[in-house]
Amino acid sequence: MTLDIAWVRAQFPAFDQPALQGQGFFENAGGSYTCRQVIDRLHRFYTERKVQPYAPYEASRLGGAEMDEARSRLAAMLGVATHELSFGPSTTQNTYVLAQAVRRWIKPGQSIVVTNQDHEANSGPWRRLAEEGVQILEWQIDPETGELALEDLATLLEQDVALVVFPHCSNVVGAINDVAAITRLAKSAGARVCVDGVSYAPHGFPDVGALGPDVYLFSAYKTYGPHQGIMVIREAWGMELPNQGHHFNGDSLYKRFTPAGPDHAQVAASAGMADYFEAMSAHHGGGTGADAARKSHDLMRAQEVALLQPLLDYVSAKNSVRLIGPADATRRAPTVAMALATDAEETAAALAPHGIMAGGGDFYAQRPLSAMGVDLGKGVLRVSFVHYTDRAEVDALMTALDQVL
Repeated sequence: MTLDIAWVRAQFPAFDQPALQGQGFFENAGGSYTCRQVIDRLHRFYTERKVQPYAPYEASRLGGAEMDEARSRLAAMLGVATHELSFGPSTTQNTYVLAQAVRRWIKPGQSIVVTNQDHEANSGPWRRLAEEGVQILEWQIDPETGELALEDLATLLEQDVALVVFPHCSNVVGAINDVAAITRLAKSAGARVCVDGVSYAPHGFPDVGALGPDVYLFSAYKTYGPHQGIMVIREAWGMELPNQGHHFNGDSLYKRFTPAGPDHAQVAASAGMADYFEAMSAHHGGGTGADAARKSHDLMRAQEVALLQPLLDYVSAKNSVRLIGPADATRRAPTVAMALATDAEETAAALAPHGIMAGGGDFYAQRPLSAMGVDLGKGVLRVSFVHYTDRAEVDALMTALDQVL
């Protein structure tokens, strides 16, 4: 079934704003527009529930119930238990807290595998553990394609590896890694697995339970929600790691890795993401809960792939442009980085008068870009879209690129 793009765009108030009319938004990898369902819930919480939650009076009870609803519904969509999902101020912060727990858990002589395909937020906290004596092994990308090879990980796993950390998909390479296969290989060697899903989750919630990693992290502000980091941590490992929260919260899995108190309103508003995916599913003949997550995922990906392939073909045909990552839309996210002969930020600025909102720079992905021989002084032009982007906007992007490249 084809995604009803008119219905989708009607769920996002940004498309109704006069100031954004005629503007093609191609900076979604930095943060998506927010859906109406999240905005409505956030407004309601601030106007009707802005009290300390979980007290016996009605406004407080309702506030706490909405926070619990967000956790339970999103966990169901991700295929995990409710208590295995926690919120934090950002994915960067969640990763840092998790790394501090691992610092005390890992045994002398054991190693952590990281990649040089990562955004720095999923690489830096682990690499810093080298200062504590932890051996860090780097799973390196192919310098031409930017992709990771499973056989290279197998070689690294011949050592005593305690944890493998990698992205579901890179924020510049775009290639979608086979999380299930990587997880099986790592676990066969006795290692735990942590996946950065920040660049993948905007393109459809994955079935984390089926994929099998111990940890899966992503950012709600990139999945049509508020500025929260969401972390799935499976119980078996989560309760084995040392508590990072208040001592009296040590028995609660979803509180063990959130040292700061939750942002009540944003946690509650996150249920709006579940509202949106269920509404999308219902509009296209699907069900609720986990079924809605799978239905919306497939609809979103099909829309993206159909729009992405012409753009990849266009970029690949440009002699003055180096496409970073695969040229096959089915193998990547619609996050398209291009190395140019000119400064990428200046090129992004030149696109703005043509109604194209895009970005240039290194996007905290200096390691993969350096490994691929990209001049960090020039950076890359990155255009990124999601399922609410329509064909006319992609056509306008290519027309604008013709005029500025």
